[in-house]
Amino acid sequence: MAAVSWAGLERDVVGCTRCARLIDHCRETARVKRRRYREETYWGRPVPGFGDRSARILFLGLAPGAHGANRTGRMFTGDRSGEFFYAALHRAGLASAPASVSRDDGLRLRDAYITNVCRCAPPANRPSRDEMEHCRPFLDCEFDALRRLRVIVALGRIAWDAALRRARAVAPGAFPKPAPAFGHRAEATLALRHRRPPLALLGCYHPSQQNTQTGRLTRVMFDAVVRRAQRLAVRP
Repeated sequence: MAAVSWAGLERDVVGCTRCARLIDHCRETARVKRRRYREETYWGRPVPGFGDRSARILFLGLAPGAHGANRTGRMFTGDRSGEFFYAALHRAGLASAPASVSRDDGLRLRDAYITNVCRCAPPANRPSRDEMEHCRPFLDCEFDALRRLRVIVALGRIAWDAALRRARAVAPGAFPKPAPAFGHRAEATLALRHRRPPLALLGCYHPSQQNTQTGRLTRVMFDAVVRRAQRLAVRP
């Protein structure tokens, strides 16, 4: 496996302009802004992953929020989804603080890394299949660079499917059949030839405002997923 340059990967993500629709949306959102953030300078570009590069747990989401990560430049930062998410990581001892406010707030993650299937904020939070495919090489590089990775927490079905596609591409003969279906607290084992022991894939509802405010995903439910990921990360 070739070594991955983290600095080079971040530079490539931030500088990517492959998806004109997404780049236009990020820039337009950064220009117009939301009223409460009108005095701020938005990031307005693709958002790189964030966290411990020696992590055993990877949290994989869908895409940056238009006025969250697209504003702050950090995954799951600056919106209600991020407030729920980082508070849970802090309770579990994975984050140094209970809130993520900006890229320079000093927050550190321990044994956790966060990234998205799509690196740009999409209109209506719905990237196209082609747009997600354009981002796939970035995710592949992160999978390879996270040498100690043991668990992938897929935050939603699209993230779950992206993890399965990666497993199918790397080790088609070892891919589980039939393909495991996404569900909250669903689990699958991904036996990849260059990963010993195999990776654990854990499903979780996305901590979107829609899910958390309607009770589809509660604090208790999310904490249980994080604890399960931690147990799987240290399993022999």
